[in-house]
Amino acid sequence: MIITNADLNDIEFEEKDPGELLDSIRIRGIAIPVQVNRTENGYVCTDGARRLSAAKILVQENDKYRKVPICIRNDYSKAGSGFWGNTQNHH
Repeated sequence: MIITNADLNDIEFEEKDPGELLDSIRIRGIAIPVQVNRTENGYVCTDGARRLSAAKILVQENDKYRKVPICIRNDYSKAGSGFWGNTQNHH
């Protein structure tokens, strides 16, 4: 997994009613990264569509909401051997 930021326009998601998240994100920003999978065209949201929907509304007020924290679940490119644990027998 990789945690980074992405442009809202690069994430495919189903818009949902953000409800109370709208005011919370307006005040605090997105505190928990949105879960995504990397695709050929960007990302697809697997968890966090309400957060993204709130950001899409709020970007009309302030462009700072365009960048959202994401957790890329299907990208292990930066995972070194420490990620998989010690697989060598040292005896």
